[in-house]
Amino acid sequence: MAGRINDDDVKAVRDAVPIDAVVSEYLQLRNAGGGNLKGLCPFHDEKSPSFQVSPSKGLFHCFGCQEGGDTIAFVMKIDHLSFSETVERLAAKAGITLRYEEGGYNPGHQRGERIRLIEAHKVAAEFYADQLGSPEAEIGRKFLAERGFDQAAAEHFGVGYSPAGWDHLTRFLRGKGFSDKELILSGLSQDGRRGPIDRFRGRLMWPIRDVGGEVVGFGARRLRDDDNGPKYLNTPETPIYKKSQVLYGIDLAKKEIAKVSRAVVVEGYTDVMACHLAGVTTAIATCGTAFGGDHIKILRRLLMDNGSARVIFTFDGDAAGQKAALRAFEDDQKFAAETYIAIAPDGMDPCELRLAKGDEAVAELVEPRTPLFEFALRQIVNRYDLETPAGRAAALDEAAPIVARIKNIASQHEVAVQLAGLLGILDTQFVVKRVAQIARWQRGNGGKGPAPQSNRQQAAPQVQAPVAPAGPALNLRSPAHRTERELLKLALQYPALVSPAFDAYGVDEFTAPPYAAVRQCVQDAGGATDAPADYLDAVLEAAPDDTVRSLVRELAVEAIFAKAVDEAYAGDQLVTVRLRAVDRRIRDVQGTLARLGAHGAPEQVSAVQNELWVLTQYGQSLRTNGAAAL
Repeated sequence: MAGRINDDDVKAVRDAVPIDAVVSEYLQLRNAGGGNLKGLCPFHDEKSPSFQVSPSKGLFHCFGCQEGGDTIAFVMKIDHLSFSETVERLAAKAGITLRYEEGGYNPGHQRGERIRLIEAHKVAAEFYADQLGSPEAEIGRKFLAERGFDQAAAEHFGVGYSPAGWDHLTRFLRGKGFSDKELILSGLSQDGRRGPIDRFRGRLMWPIRDVGGEVVGFGARRLRDDDNGPKYLNTPETPIYKKSQVLYGIDLAKKEIAKVSRAVVVEGYTDVMACHLAGVTTAIATCGTAFGGDHIKILRRLLMDNGSARVIFTFDGDAAGQKAALRAFEDDQKFAAETYIAIAPDGMDPCELRLAKGDEAVAELVEPRTPLFEFALRQIVNRYDLETPAGRAAALDEAAPIVARIKNIASQHEVAVQLAGLLGILDTQFVVKRVAQIARWQRGNGGKGPAPQSNRQQAAPQVQAPVAPAGPALNLRSPAHRTERELLKLALQYPALVSPAFDAYGVDEFTAPPYAAVRQCVQDAGGATDAPADYLDAVLEAAPDDTVRSLVRELAVEAIFAKAVDEAYAGDQLVTVRLRAVDRRIRDVQGTLARLGAHGAPEQVSAVQNELWVLTQYGQSLRTNGAAAL
């Protein structure tokens, strides 16, 4: 076992490496007053910075998750290192030679696993870079030259070449003291018939670095026709390389990203190179995986979520690029920054664009152009024939749930209005209500489960019920009144069976005024979804007078007319009440259309016809699919 690091050396490391310099490698820090700095905590998700650093004291503390400590504690926590591994890493940065209490200097094979794997990758990166100048690597140099990259560009990004033989790197690393176990664990070698062989052979190599600048993996590009492997081969998942948590170019781009509050996300290694050489030094790329939540966390810590932050995606204009953009939009709400997409008119990627039109064209490409949400919605809408009511309704069905995921209500409303414009639906409030209804459904389901499958539920306007029963007496021979009564009994006695759909029902869907009054009481009491223990008391308290209160008590104890009170029975009552409301609304709209006749304004007639078609389709869906259509 390695000896304990000398205490004086540990203190020297702490003093030599400023905590703000280390922390700044992982997140953006800003002045917090009193000599302190602040940023978004890297150890938990937060919207406003509660993570503070005191350079004078050499300490950090998060007031959100309570993590805290000195420079060594920070590196241990963020990079998952042991104490000795952390001290060794920081000592190497500071140029301090460590002494060990037992056994003198710690030989390489005894050092921590992560440190050893990082060292192996550092040596491998140097080896590959040296090989790029070999005669065998002519094919690699030609590949780079054809894409506008000279020797200086290759050196700046550390591009290298892996020899085509079986074990050139493996033998080289063995000579540096690395064991076969370490080589396999690092992903640089793999098991062969007679021992470890090189994983990457005859390929152009890009070193992939983490936020701190350490090489943790490689991306390898196929060069020869007889190479049967994939076009790009990346390092497998290892203790130091997780593809969902690394961004190519982040080590070069992080300072500029923090400075200008802008990040440009491209698709490949050569695109990052092209952007940086064209002056867009905030460009980064994922490594063989889709842009996801862990990548967003890295960027958020650098962008600081300020109001001017921008993230610009430059996916290819082909089908795969558009699909990638839609995937990115799925996670869009995890950003506080505004997100955009930039696609060259002819579908070229940044590398191709730089070759064809020069650096200025690349710089112009990444200026914010189209908001990502607008691009995503257009991709959906363009799949439908918007010249027909059926096409517009189907497009709305697919697009509305996406808009409903926007958390900010004001933004959600604004985008819903824009969606109505994209669809050509003149009644913008119809679209706005549909989106709001789906948003309520999603909240009621905790973001899980399918949203309502049609845009028909908000067809009928909601009106306030009378505060007390009025109008004709209840007629229990009426099928409508019987069903409404059953549904209210379920809502009072078994609220979980009818939730959250019941809370989306308008008061006007209950035709008997006394029942409408009870429905209003449930609404005023907070709804049936997640009903608390005192739910019935709250409903009674919401009753406007003793008459309604008496009816609530009556419905709360009356037997339900079903052998099995279950979800199927509750669904039947929900569907029946909703279907009758839809049929009533259809009759109203048909009357409006008849009144307009041939003399109505074309826009008004079209809007009424569209609503009629939507309602008709919704009614058919309810009849065919039952509760699944709610």
